[in-house]
Amino acid sequence: MNWFVDALKKYAVFSGRAQRSEYWYFFLFYFGLAIGAALLDGMVGAFNRQAGVGVFGSIVALGLLLPSLAVGVRRLHDIDRSGWWLLIAVVPVVGAIVLLVFSLKDSQPGSNRFGPNPKDAFPSEKFSLT
Repeated sequence: MNWFVDALKKYAVFSGRAQRSEYWYFFLFYFGLAIGAALLDGMVGAFNRQAGVGVFGSIVALGLLLPSLAVGVRRLHDIDRSGWWLLIAVVPVVGAIVLLVFSLKDSQPGSNRFGPNPKDAFPSEKFSLT
């Protein structure tokens, strides 16, 4: 939970680096919120089948759009790639595969042009799920 809250605190910070754990924990909680919103949409009848969207799901998606872009850019910075690589997602199938491979890569050791390695600054014992 700490990773998600920390990413939300940096909701519009596109500079710096985000290690794999920050990125994946953010999207784990994002996915959980999206599932919860979809269930809530279904229970209260707020899902529009014709539009394919629900009220609560839309609120979650719009509310977390900027933080998810920011953590994605910082994750790309961690492997010494420009944040503009996020645009490859518009290429069907191939773009998603490329971004998945990039997000699974380990941090570039030491400092790079985007800043110091976050693994060096924050030991992994500092953050936990409890």
